[in-house]
Amino acid sequence: MALLHKLASFTSLPSPFTTTTTNNNHRSLKPYHPISSLNCTTSSTSSPFTEKHSTERYQRDQWLYNNQTMSSCPVPSDSGSIREDDIALQLPELKKLLQVLKLKRESEGKCSGGKCPPGNVYLVGTGPGDPELLTLKAVRVMKSADLLLYDRLVSNDVLDLVGPDAKLLYVGKTAGYHSRTQEEIHELLLSFAEAGATVVRLKGGDPLVFGRGGEEMDFLQQQGIQVKVIPGITAASGIAAELGIPLTHRGISISVRFLTGHSRKGGSDPLFVAENAADPDSTLVVYMGLSTLPSLAQKLMHHSLSPQTPAAAIERGTTPQQRIVFAELKDLAEKITSAGLVSPTLIIIGKVVKLSPFWPVSTKEKSCLMQAL
Repeated sequence: MALLHKLASFTSLPSPFTTTTTNNNHRSLKPYHPISSLNCTTSSTSSPFTEKHSTERYQRDQWLYNNQTMSSCPVPSDSGSIREDDIALQLPELKKLLQVLKLKRESEGKCSGGKCPPGNVYLVGTGPGDPELLTLKAVRVMKSADLLLYDRLVSNDVLDLVGPDAKLLYVGKTAGYHSRTQEEIHELLLSFAEAGATVVRLKGGDPLVFGRGGEEMDFLQQQGIQVKVIPGITAASGIAAELGIPLTHRGISISVRFLTGHSRKGGSDPLFVAENAADPDSTLVVYMGLSTLPSLAQKLMHHSLSPQTPAAAIERGTTPQQRIVFAELKDLAEKITSAGLVSPTLIIIGKVVKLSPFWPVSTKEKSCLMQAL
């Protein structure tokens, strides 16, 4: 319940108007647009994932936005105001949902003295984007949940598998915009679990591979909430398999290393591990590494990894919108820029990349490589 107290300033439904201050210090009224982060334009090349501007997000979450219209969609420059507007609109409905869940548990005889036993929280990995890569267990849990909190990299095709009675709440993060802080996500999970709800936390890939699932699990377990983890196919495995890239291969790669392109403030900068990562007999997979790749590539080559090392960058892997750039390490960053790849993009570096049937080399060259093993 801590989140509801922390955000007490947002406990009532917002006014249809907000105030602004002009240059001459006169206060004026302007229309309030709680769904102003919605992008009204869509195209066949739009992201399959639940971006903050996703029309599908608001259609699936309309229980939170049912008093608003989607006829006008101005996009404000202040992303902080988007987040505050969203929270202001969501909190009253979240409170109502908590009360409904409590009454439901009481009517089922599961509560005593007004106190309900805690519900379960499931951390569910949804894989790299293709809904057919979900596990049967993940689908079963998704269909039985009371509330699902889902990330940006959970595809809309996956959300279509959620049970009709479940409520969906977007808690995704993207560069420059966090719809919820990590601490608020923790408190939401705790509040609904304490109300006896079955809560599912949907994460792209695997929840325990760069998914902050360990942090959420640790927080909830310290509060006495049972947490169950349902693994998902992490992007490295799913996307490599899609491209026919063996992450390990006898005689070529004896190990594989997953590396994040970003680090928590105060943590180890991924660029400083380049010395240990520059192993010609290993495969390096970089998550969330678009912005740091130019520096990382230079440091890998500085630490003796060949500039001719095969590499690939895959945007939106396993989805119909998948785009791929193949290049030698020395040219990869430039080719990514030329192709205009955007997040989410996975980067695979190592000699195994050349074994992909999509690698732009002749069959004769590939045959020579295999015979050399």
